[in-house]
Amino acid sequence: MEISTIIFSITIFLGLITAEMVARVVGEIIGFYAVVQEKEARVYVLFGDIVGIIDKPGFHFLWAELGWRALFVNWLGKVYIRKLGLDQEYLRSIPVNSEEGTPMGIGVWCEMFITDPVAHIFKNVDPQGSLSANVKNATIKHLSNLPLLDMLINRHSMSLAVREDVSAESIQWGYKLGSVYIRKVHFRDDEMVKQIEDKVVNRLRQVTSAIRQDGLNQVNIIKSRAEQEASIEFARAASMRPKIVGETIKNISKDEDILSTMFDILECQRIIDGQNDLTLIPESSQQNLLAQLMAAQDQVEKSKAVKPAATIKPATPAI
Repeated sequence: MEISTIIFSITIFLGLITAEMVARVVGEIIGFYAVVQEKEARVYVLFGDIVGIIDKPGFHFLWAELGWRALFVNWLGKVYIRKLGLDQEYLRSIPVNSEEGTPMGIGVWCEMFITDPVAHIFKNVDPQGSLSANVKNATIKHLSNLPLLDMLINRHSMSLAVREDVSAESIQWGYKLGSVYIRKVHFRDDEMVKQIEDKVVNRLRQVTSAIRQDGLNQVNIIKSRAEQEASIEFARAASMRPKIVGETIKNISKDEDILSTMFDILECQRIIDGQNDLTLIPESSQQNLLAQLMAAQDQVEKSKAVKPAATIKPATPAI
């Protein structure tokens, strides 16, 4: 019993879905209703005449809006669907020349949207292509022969000039031009770009070297000034040293014991700091020192006399 109930429910559910789909298809064929989405417009044409325009989103009963024509418009006529949303397009590198003759490229970003669906359908076969062509022509017309500096800086005024020229023509096709912005201005000649880069690099090198040289000059000035002040102070100290030393010795010389002790200390210090060899003689051998030195000298002379003469080897003849 339960299984049969489930099967019956599924059958009813599938039947309702199928009936809903069939009803929708039949309703569209006979023109009973139409569902218009957001930012969308529908133009109904029957036997060459425009019988209705619906541009409000929602569910619409065509029999109430189109009358008896709703029964035939979907299968004997034609329905044009147009999106009323905002379109955006970027036109890259439109060629222009500056007042100085420099070949420049201008990138134009623009917005477009449909204002009149009927004019958009019947007055121009390709409104978007025509509008893009008009934007390019207006850009070349208004931005050619401008000074290079103005072309690189005053982009807002250039955008307004292009928009004002194109808007009047685009309204006739039901396709209006919105915001226009000059997004990029660049050089089209690669050789010129390379030359400008080389000049910029050379200029940066010159500025860097000038900054480095200026820093070195400042350091040298500070260093020379410091050396000058140091030499002045050293000279002043050197000139005051004899006076200080003389006054100190004068005060020390008042006491003879202190004076003699000081000179003994100074003499010992000079001997220690000196580079000469120091020979220490024991006190016990000081009396026979002269005799020992003379005996040592005689032994050195005898050793020199006994030294044999050097033998001369005969030269070996060369082969």
